[in-house]
Amino acid sequence: MERRDCVIAGGGPAGVMLGLILARAGLKVTVLEKHCDFFRDFRGDTVHPATLRVLDELGLGERFRKLPQSRLGNVQIPDGKGQTITFGDFDSLRAPYNYVAMVPQWDLLNLLVEAAQQEPNFQLMMNTTATEVVLHGGSADGVRYQKKNGETGEIRATLTVACDGRHSTLRSFAGLVPIEYPTPFDTWWFRISRNTDEQSAISTLIPRIGEDGLWLSLTRPDYFQVAYFGAKGSGPELRAAGIESFRRRLAKAMPNFSDRVEEIESIDELHFLDVKLNRLPHWYKPGFLAIGDAAHAMSPAGGVGINLAIQDAVAAGRMLAKPLLRGQVPLNTLAAIQRRRWLPMAVIQGLQRMLHAAVFGPAVSGNSAGFPRSILFAVKHFPLARKIPPRLIGFGPRPEHAPSFARRREVAEGARS
Repeated sequence: MERRDCVIAGGGPAGVMLGLILARAGLKVTVLEKHCDFFRDFRGDTVHPATLRVLDELGLGERFRKLPQSRLGNVQIPDGKGQTITFGDFDSLRAPYNYVAMVPQWDLLNLLVEAAQQEPNFQLMMNTTATEVVLHGGSADGVRYQKKNGETGEIRATLTVACDGRHSTLRSFAGLVPIEYPTPFDTWWFRISRNTDEQSAISTLIPRIGEDGLWLSLTRPDYFQVAYFGAKGSGPELRAAGIESFRRRLAKAMPNFSDRVEEIESIDELHFLDVKLNRLPHWYKPGFLAIGDAAHAMSPAGGVGINLAIQDAVAAGRMLAKPLLRGQVPLNTLAAIQRRRWLPMAVIQGLQRMLHAAVFGPAVSGNSAGFPRSILFAVKHFPLARKIPPRLIGFGPRPEHAPSFARRREVAEGARS
């Protein structure tokens, strides 16, 4: 049985990014992905400035910018008087990292995989689910897996990394239990077509508070990606009310879409997200590490989950390369990874919990009088207040840089700094 330096469960942004970085360090890496491809709609399609910068550092920026995409610029909020106020001034960030790119996640993942497969020691196994952790002497020593055709097997590795999402199988098998925080809402995503006169290079995000929920739309290359935030557990009620009721609510909350609500033909076209907010007290055990959603599931408030997951992977790749090359990862290295990424995770989750209480909770319960006056006053009268949200959303409290060993010569000469 061939032994790998690292086996990664989960072919999402964190897993593939970590695999790419470790493979560029010359390590033998295997990534397991349970699906046959990466094609899943509305699956974390925002690529933030910090990630854009990492892609530049890895020499992938130009290829990424050639992918079909739209750009999200400033965030505005209704002032309750029929006007909007700039809440997040992305123009205050230094170009070229002054926007959020909206790119289908499968395009980003395919780009990262193509780059990783140029490294001789990188292996991607599709249609393969990591089912449990192999234990040896009290330490993780790889994984057991099962393929879609029923075939089973083992991969032994110096380090096992769980990147298998908020419902992580390996995390549970390793005995790591997250602390759950209450969330007042769930989310339903769907598509609405874009008219010719609605095409623009950079779009503005304007959330709307309806009678019983919050709505927002994200501009995509040829359609709008729309989200409805409704009360937690209200899915059965929404389905029972039927599609006509949902169309009426959409048209009332977002009148600019009233001419095309008939495009939503069935409730089944709404993609449901069971919103969770949690964190592991400990992300690691001997030979085992969890990062991204497996370590801390984020709320969709701010759309920062994919960015934090990728930042976890970049930090982990930089800090793991040398120990893995020596063939042993001390427990204090895994602890150091958690310490480095704990602050940005905790800060963002704290802000999300504040938004849940001040904005989302009242909105989904039908008790909202609009966005809190304190927020409206601050962003209206203090320009600095409009610069803080883009920094937190775009980069987070502790942005990471790609390690030097993972960069390429052409990047060092031409990448943006």
